[in-house]
Amino acid sequence: MFSHLPDSFLQMNTIFISILIEALPFVLIGVFIAGFIQMFISEKFIARVIPKNKFLAVIVGSLIGVFFPSCECGIVPIVRNLLAKGVPLHAGIAFMLTAPIINPVVLFSTYVAFGSTWEVPLLRVAGSLVVALVVGNIIAYFYKGTGLKDRFLKYEAASEKVAVPTGNLAIAGGSSEITTSHFQALEVETKTHHEHHHHNGEAHAHEEMPLSQKIWHTVQHAVDEFFSVGKYLVFGALLAAAMQTYIKTSTLVSIGHGPVLSILLMMVLAFVLSLCSEADAFIAASFRSVFSTQSIVAFLVFGPMLDIKNLMMMLGAFKARFVVLIVTSVTIVVFLYALVI
Repeated sequence: MFSHLPDSFLQMNTIFISILIEALPFVLIGVFIAGFIQMFISEKFIARVIPKNKFLAVIVGSLIGVFFPSCECGIVPIVRNLLAKGVPLHAGIAFMLTAPIINPVVLFSTYVAFGSTWEVPLLRVAGSLVVALVVGNIIAYFYKGTGLKDRFLKYEAASEKVAVPTGNLAIAGGSSEITTSHFQALEVETKTHHEHHHHNGEAHAHEEMPLSQKIWHTVQHAVDEFFSVGKYLVFGALLAAAMQTYIKTSTLVSIGHGPVLSILLMMVLAFVLSLCSEADAFIAASFRSVFSTQSIVAFLVFGPMLDIKNLMMMLGAFKARFVVLIVTSVTIVVFLYALVI
């Protein structure tokens, strides 16, 4: 039935499916963590955990990824929900850049891939922290804006308080009157453009929900997040598969001579291959006979921060100008780090 199709198309289809199969479990983990954050983590708790000082907030954001076993496939919805809950933008982005690298699962897989030695894993962790600290502080002190697209700014915006006139309100068809004293806590729910269900906007009621209801809403939220993020994952996976099929790795390797070109080449490969951070170390290890340690570390640091599928998901959550800032700053800092180690 498919015999008339070109071999290259079948190869692209195979790569596309393999990327989806590799990424989907981590996307599911990510959206359920996002749902948990939405329903169980309050703004008050976040305010207590995140320091007010911008520099300290970036440090905390960079290190907290140790406790999140997530890869870049599912990190965007997690960060989007944290930002919507009130986490500062600079802390959220620092977390987004390090979490797919410094968590124990990725650290252990990198250790095993490189023959149970610590040099490359530690250089990888150090590189991610350097990039997160630099980029996070650039955002903290030089970027003025929200970063998130308007429809994601606050889930609480789904419940807007509407001002009630100070005068008396007459009931239609009768002489009785209702004064504003009877409406001290009146709220009218108004639907926003946000694609989530209206219960996501009722943040203040979450703490009073029974546990079973919270769990049910967490599942609903995760489903909403999955379909929101899924379309960008599919498009990114398709684009990555096409580039892997029609841009030959051997061609790229042949031009990657010298420290500068080899580092840039491995960063390009990391972007194009779009591997999950739990598995990319084994691919990187296969290049040890061809490329220097500097180039391999660049591959391992840059890939989890920026690849095709991750970029598509970022463009779905963040403003385009902010994504350009992230891409530019991450690229420059990773390159400089790899050049000096």
